[in-house]
Amino acid sequence: MSDNVIKIVTYNIHKGFSTTNKHFVLHDIKSALQNIAADIVFLQEIQGEHQVKSSSILNWPNEPQFEFLADQVWPHHAYGKNAIYQSGHHGNAILSKFPFHQWENINVSTMKNASRSLLHGVIKLSENSKPLHVICVHLGLLEKERRRQFKTLCERIDSHVPQDEPLIIAGDFNDFWLKSENYLQDHLNLKEVFKSLTGNHARSFPAWMPIIHTDRIYYRGIEPVHCERLKHTPWKRLSDHIPLLAEFRL
Repeated sequence: MSDNVIKIVTYNIHKGFSTTNKHFVLHDIKSALQNIAADIVFLQEIQGEHQVKSSSILNWPNEPQFEFLADQVWPHHAYGKNAIYQSGHHGNAILSKFPFHQWENINVSTMKNASRSLLHGVIKLSENSKPLHVICVHLGLLEKERRRQFKTLCERIDSHVPQDEPLIIAGDFNDFWLKSENYLQDHLNLKEVFKSLTGNHARSFPAWMPIIHTDRIYYRGIEPVHCERLKHTPWKRLSDHIPLLAEFRL
């Protein structure tokens, strides 16, 4: 963080595999993320454990993917399981250069075969600053499913995030028809950074030709100063999503 400006990135990493699932590219993702040097990174579809892949893929890391990516750059991290199966689990993660005061993973699953959750962390940027609330989301594919998940998200914010404390919500909303605005803007006075600065939501999926604005960054209590789609090399050959970057003044 410099001059009271914080840089964040949100990225669905596709469990460390390339767009077509043919290549394991987690090491390239790590290098690309470290070059950005964001203060806080919101990650979706991050593999916590997979017993089959860890024994069959040559350069599979020995530690969970979120620890491998964090390395020496982000000493603080939180991980919440979204999906648990016989060979392992995957979910959301938040990597941070600043310590977590607390964090909690909230289950918002509506179907057994499509587990979802909200990962809510509270970060102290400095001794005298107000707590920064960060929520990493990966919501369901069905609109009926998302309606219930948005309701839970709103209830969580109403009950756990004071109005005078800054908040960032980032991740893969799978909200193709932009229904989230009704919940987050009208009910919670949240704004989306790309919509605020450019007039339109960012198109981030699929990576090779982004036409769908499924990834978002919502905020409250901070001032947006920059946003960017990371759509060029190497990003377009890594995950099936492209990352979104934003900077805020506290």
